[in-house]
Formats: sequence, C-alpha cells, structure tokens
Amino acid sequence: MVTIRLARHGSKKSPFYHIHVADRAASRDGRFIERIGYFNPMARGSAQALRVDLDRVDHWVSNGAQPSDRVAKLVAQARKAAAADAAA
Repeated sequence: MVTIRLARHGSKKSPFYHIHVADRAASRDGRFIERIGYFNPMARGSAQALRVDLDRVDHWVSNGAQPSDRVAKLVAQARKAAAADAAA
C-alpha cells in the first residue's frame, strides 16, 4: 500500500519535513516514490511554511494512496490558501 506522509529533516530543535509518497513498509526517512512538497513549521517572516503540489496529491489519491492524518490537514490548508489566492 502507498501512503503520503511526512519525512523529518533538519537539525535538532529545528524540524523541516518533506511530504513524500512512499510504500508503507519503507522507513519514515527512507525510500520514497516521489517528493510532492514540504512543510516548515519553524518558518518566520517571508519564508514559505508550506508548499504542496496539489495536482500530484490528487493523482496519487486517485490511484489509491492514503494520506496520513497530518498530511490530510496540510493538504486541506494548502487547498484553502490556493482558493484564497485564486479569488484575489
């Protein structure tokens, strides 16, 4: 089974997460199929905190990939931001 999940990078007390499409059996930071975005919870100022390729998310979900709970929330947040940008 394929999942869409976060892989932790960054240094101690300064996390940075890549959003990966990976096989469920692969380790958290191990092999992945495709990188479709990132999440930086420590972003300050003009740094971008979240970037998600929503077209690729839709592609993988339509092919049976299951997003983790946190990734599902981040994707919803990205969709809301994209809708606000399109309306402006």
